[in-house]
Amino acid sequence: MTRILLVDDDAALSETLELDLVRRGYGVQCRRSAAAALAAMQESEFDVIVTDLRMPETNGIDFCRTVVERRPDVPVVVLTAFGSYESAVEAMRAGAFDFLSKPVRLDVLAIAVDRAAEHRTLVKRVRKLEREATPETEPELTGSSSAFREVVELLGRVAETETTVLVTGESGTGKELVARAIHKRSRRRDGPFVAINCAAVPESLLESELFGHVRGAFTDARTSEPGLFVAANGGTILLDEIGDMPLAIQPKLLRVLQERTVRAVGANTERPIDVRVVAATNRDLETAVEEGRFREDLYYRINVVHVPVPPLRARAADIFPLAQRFATEFARRSGREITGISVACARRLATYAWPGNIRELQNCMERAVALARGEYIEVEDLPEKVRDHRASRLVIDVDDPSAFVPLEQIEREYIARALQAVRGNKSAAARLLGIERKRLYRLMDRLGVLRDT
Repeated sequence: MTRILLVDDDAALSETLELDLVRRGYGVQCRRSAAAALAAMQESEFDVIVTDLRMPETNGIDFCRTVVERRPDVPVVVLTAFGSYESAVEAMRAGAFDFLSKPVRLDVLAIAVDRAAEHRTLVKRVRKLEREATPETEPELTGSSSAFREVVELLGRVAETETTVLVTGESGTGKELVARAIHKRSRRRDGPFVAINCAAVPESLLESELFGHVRGAFTDARTSEPGLFVAANGGTILLDEIGDMPLAIQPKLLRVLQERTVRAVGANTERPIDVRVVAATNRDLETAVEEGRFREDLYYRINVVHVPVPPLRARAADIFPLAQRFATEFARRSGREITGISVACARRLATYAWPGNIRELQNCMERAVALARGEYIEVEDLPEKVRDHRASRLVIDVDDPSAFVPLEQIEREYIARALQAVRGNKSAAARLLGIERKRLYRLMDRLGVLRDT
């Protein structure tokens, strides 16, 4: 049954149209104003909206524009007693599907409603076919921003080599996905891809996990295990969160990278390996080297080619495409008919800072798909911190001298915010500010910004 929202402040006419449309088998709800109609759209789904052009408070043209912005999939049929070429053009420019003059013939209105409903059904079918025909790709590699294009271009150059790669970036930016992309584009694509999170394995077990062990090497070693380097032979190994690797294991890893051989725990001989190494971290390794938490020789061994993955806030042009891809995928998995994201919702997504990066956006869209009441994701479907976020700006009244503050205070706060944005990573903050890291340290010391900010 076609669901119609009829919007007209003329009670007598509305009743006449409603009775005729119901008699023809349509489901009809009537509202007397644009505000009431918009509220009804939040509560119920409609296939077609029929609205008068002249209404108190908000006219039909403005109402039509609002509907098209929020729900572009719902066709709008505009009615008016002031039928003219200019009114028709204005309505069509506002996004109306059709335009009828009053007094409207009931059979003509029914035909217009049928055409509008059929159009909506066809659009839905086409979008569904497009989703089904689109091959499943990794959405985190979706992006057209200049920052991300630089990463993709660098991946293309480094993938076909055998060079060790260091992938850096904040948590949730997709570092492992970048490592997998390097593997898939390399000559080793048919070999194994093995990943280990160095921060997730206890120090007492990490050496055995990486290099293997022989039977009897320690109390629970009842059988010999080859280790992940051997398992990755002929392929690629990802050493994720390498910045958290214990110092005691770092020289052993350095030897493996230098000699291309691995010695299992408890073994007397070494075994040759053919493995490409990709390391990843969200730590500032240069600072870790200066503070003695990471070996300098190992740092230079893994940092042959550096691939910095930009945070999502630096990829503003990619936020909406990523959100759309996530929404489509979660809708497909859950069997929901989600056809898109409203304009207002897209604007809110674009202004949020995304401290959790792509992982946070993915979680946000999964929640939004689960809570969406219609075919479009709206602002109210977003998490509260995304929904209520307001971008901060420095506003100064140039006519009020008291509004100005000492330049040193602005510098101090600006550096502190830059450090906060990159979670204390001094090298990343220096790049963000366009200065050398040593200069950043000098500024922090001069301005009294704590090193652990």
